[in-house]
Order: sequence, then structure tokens, then C-alpha cells
Amino acid sequence: MYQYFLKRIFFLLAPEKAHSFTLKLFRLTLGIPLINSLFKQRYSFEHPALKRELFGLEFPNPVGLAAGFDKDGKYMDLMGSLGFGFLEIGTITPKAQIGNPQPRLFRLPSDNALINRMGFNNEGVETMVARLKKYNRKTQIIIGGNIGKNKNTPNQEAVNDYALCFEALYPYVDYFVVNVSSPNTPGLRDLQEKEPLTALLSHLQDLNAQKKHRKPILLKIAPDLTDSQLDDILEIAQQTSLAGIIATNTTIDRSMLSTDDSKVEAIGAGGLSGQPLKERATEVIRYLSEKTKGELPIIGVGGIASAEDALEKLEAGASLVQIYTGLIYSGPLLIKKINKAILSLKN
Repeated sequence: MYQYFLKRIFFLLAPEKAHSFTLKLFRLTLGIPLINSLFKQRYSFEHPALKRELFGLEFPNPVGLAAGFDKDGKYMDLMGSLGFGFLEIGTITPKAQIGNPQPRLFRLPSDNALINRMGFNNEGVETMVARLKKYNRKTQIIIGGNIGKNKNTPNQEAVNDYALCFEALYPYVDYFVVNVSSPNTPGLRDLQEKEPLTALLSHLQDLNAQKKHRKPILLKIAPDLTDSQLDDILEIAQQTSLAGIIATNTTIDRSMLSTDDSKVEAIGAGGLSGQPLKERATEVIRYLSEKTKGELPIIGVGGIASAEDALEKLEAGASLVQIYTGLIYSGPLLIKKINKAILSLKN
């Protein structure tokens, strides 16, 4: 139904409008108890063998929703109905910001890809906290908080933005992701350099140590890092006792696209996600896993559009996987297909 009917309708709309319309439509539809029950029967897939224990948390299954899809945590109930084992909300910044001018989200259908330059558009951490206070977790789904800095905050003061988000969200999320790898906030990726990143993560871990129960802190990295830079990331991860790495964010590389160059140039700057990112994301996962002998947990994300793609990430060394663009192109049954494929490996 999604591939042959709904997707065609949604793709008639501008991407950002389609995203908002789709989520609102599903929320309205799933508000009807009978439809909600039928929907869960169709899309949810549970089995004890799918559970994963990682950095002190028990995940109902290893398939998660990547950050950026539900920036403000408005659709956590809906996303939970799709059968995800964990949801990552955000990226969240201290102050609300509108992000970059529209249009800022573009489809590349021939590549099963998206280009976005959203720019951390979100309603701010206080609004998110208010929403999380009201959120009633009906399942054991895990919630992660992806945090960033405001566009107008200079890099030398960025640590304050991350700390503010950490403190505000601490009581309400199960783990944190430090996002310094989005290409859509000017200068943000400079924070991936060794000195500023070490200082930032060390400060957050100092705050974490003051709590009664430490929360896992993960780092989301860009796929465009060199092996030398990845080695630095691993050194920092060890020094700052990171719980894990999320590999990877979107890429600024366009070399793997089949879409006409003139169309790509007309779109302009932004992070590329989807199928073209698959190979590089897997390479990064494998490199990190081999370097750490599998001892540092990795969440694999980038180009997962099928069960086979997810299994490839797991084989490369990921412990969990996340999807975003694949959900748009392949539809919500993708989650169930991945979980069934993972289970079949155990049987």
C-alpha cells in the first residue's frame, strides 16, 4: 500500500510538507483504536531473541529511528507503533531556532537519497522537556536525546550549549548523542577536531559523574573523516569514556550520485543521506570495529533501505542500526523486515 499508493501521493508534495503531512495523517488515523490495533498487528514484530543489552540499557529490538525525523519529540507514540526498539529525538538546541531558509530538503529519487540543509530547526530544549514530561511510555522503548549548539553560539562557547541541553534532558532520556557532525550549521564540524572535542566530551562526562546514575553518552560522527581522524576519535572515545559511536551522519560528498549533475548543483549545499551513503558508512563502521576489536559499541546508520543493508551494518560491527531516509523510500514495513531478518540469523 505504501509503495504503490501512499508514497506516490506523498511524493507529489514538497519533501518538508510531505513529512509533516504524513506524520499528522498517521497520528489522526492511529487515534482510532481499531485502526491502531490493526496497524500494530501489521507492523510490529516482537521476539525475546531480538532484545539487546548495550551500555546498561535493554533495547526491545536493535532497530531505531535516527535523529532528525522527530526533531521535537512530537511523534514518539506514533513512531513507537511502527515497531522501533529505540527512538532518537532531536537534534535539540538550548534555544528554539527556525533553521535554514526553505526549501531545505530535497529528494533524489533515482538515488533513493535526500539532501537536507535543515540547520537544527527545533523548538528548543524547554519545549522538549515539557513534552517529555507528558510522554507516557506504553512500552519499553528506549529514548535517546541528540543534542547540539545554536547557530549563533560561537564554537568557543559551544560547550555551554551542550551542557545546558544535557542538564535539562537528563531526567527524561535514556542516553545522549553529541552531534558535532552535521554539515548544516556553519563551523560545527570543526568541533570534531581533537582538542575541542576532548574538552566538550570531558565536560559532559564531568557533569555525568555528578549524577546518581550516569547516562550513556555517544558521539555521532561524519562519514567524511579520514582514517587518521577516525583514529583521533577512537583515542578521544577512550580518554572520555564514551559509551559508543554513531556512524554515520550525512555526507557532503556527491561523487557517488547518478542524479544529473546540473540538478545536484541546483540543489546546492547540504548533507546527503540514503543509498549513496551505504558503502562509506559501512566502511567507517568496519574500520572502527576492527580498530577496537569490537569492544566499543557502534550504532550503524546510513543507506539502510532493506533488511540486507541492515545485516551488512551488523556484520561490519554495528550492535544496533538506525533508519531515516530508508523509511521514506521503503515504507514502515522496513522495520519489521529488518527485525525478522535478524531473527532468522539466530534460527
